[in-house]
Amino acid sequence: MAENPEGGKEAERKDEQQGKHESGVKGDNSRMLGKLVVIAALMFGFGYALIPVYKQICELTGINVLTQKEDGDAPVANTQVDKSRSITVEFDANTTGPWRFRPVNSSVQVHPGELTTILYEVVNTQSRKMDAQAIPSYAPQEATKYFHKIECFCFKQQTLGPNEARQMPVVFYVDPALPKSVKTIVLSYTFFEVGNQAGAVKPAA
Repeated sequence: MAENPEGGKEAERKDEQQGKHESGVKGDNSRMLGKLVVIAALMFGFGYALIPVYKQICELTGINVLTQKEDGDAPVANTQVDKSRSITVEFDANTTGPWRFRPVNSSVQVHPGELTTILYEVVNTQSRKMDAQAIPSYAPQEATKYFHKIECFCFKQQTLGPNEARQMPVVFYVDPALPKSVKTIVLSYTFFEVGNQAGAVKPAA
């Protein structure tokens, strides 16, 4: 059977058109990819160029506090500290049981609102493990609500191994609302063994 010349030409035209279409699609894709690469490069360059501008703004406004600290600048002052007043805080220790218990420093001078850390030292003089609890008290009593502890060994029971010695921190601040008539506060701890009474003892606030 003889081939139809017209049919062959038609098929060739279709193949040619399909090839042009595919080439056009590939070309469009290549151009689009190129545009995307250019846009990405411009965005990266723009963001990189903003870094010195951002640093200048931060330096002028003081927003970037972390950078200032890393550069060795002085830390931002706590505006809640009343530097016009000084309070003497004295530390006392009492024990019930076989302990050596004392404050490392007998007193400190603080400004109201200033965060302060002090240490108490305890030694278990027994050759056995012992559980203990510390209970604080304050003088004058009116200072109690103005003395705020952030961290304290009195918040939970302490377990000391045989003959163990330990230093325990107290982190506190005195409320600036403390009456100006109060010049001295005494913080006293009673440290006692917790045996079968453990369930009856509540950690101090």
